[in-house]
Amino acid sequence: MKLIILDRDGVINLDRDDFVKSAEEWVPVEGSMDAVAFLTEAGYTLAVATNQSGISRNYFTVETLTEMHAKMHRLVQQAGGKIDGIWFCPHTAEDGCNCRKPKPGMITDIIERFNAEAAETWLVGDSLRDLQAIDAAGGKPALVLTGKGKKTLEREGDNLPVSTQIFDNLLAFSQYVTRQENDRETKES
Repeated sequence: MKLIILDRDGVINLDRDDFVKSAEEWVPVEGSMDAVAFLTEAGYTLAVATNQSGISRNYFTVETLTEMHAKMHRLVQQAGGKIDGIWFCPHTAEDGCNCRKPKPGMITDIIERFNAEAAETWLVGDSLRDLQAIDAAGGKPALVLTGKGKKTLEREGDNLPVSTQIFDNLLAFSQYVTRQENDRETKES
């Protein structure tokens, strides 16, 4: 099982300081739909793991979140890609749940559900907590410089998990991963 977990806001879609609160405000990052299509074409299973405390803060409802995700699925499919599952944490940090990143609960659940190997699973995120969550689960962290990624690198560069790889955006990550896969297949044949 080739599994890649994607954070949503700042990785797949543009992030907003005041939260993405509607399907109209959900706008893809340039190249992200193509990236998902490339990864799908290369045989990867893709899951989304996203903190959505806007629900607990009453900025939007689960129904509105479902509308945002329906738009994401539609745009991904139009590009030729597929997202195989979406996990979200509706809690705030004060709730003390195990699913809110940087805790690994949501990540380990995804890995178990897809029967994947943690050590072979990437998580692509734009914040330190994304990287900490996959690192705690035993996976591979990738930081993209879209969304909060540049600020994360500037402020937390010394605190990133040791194995973190850095990419300009999800498209650059997808090109790297598919190139690595092609190189591995060439060596094996």
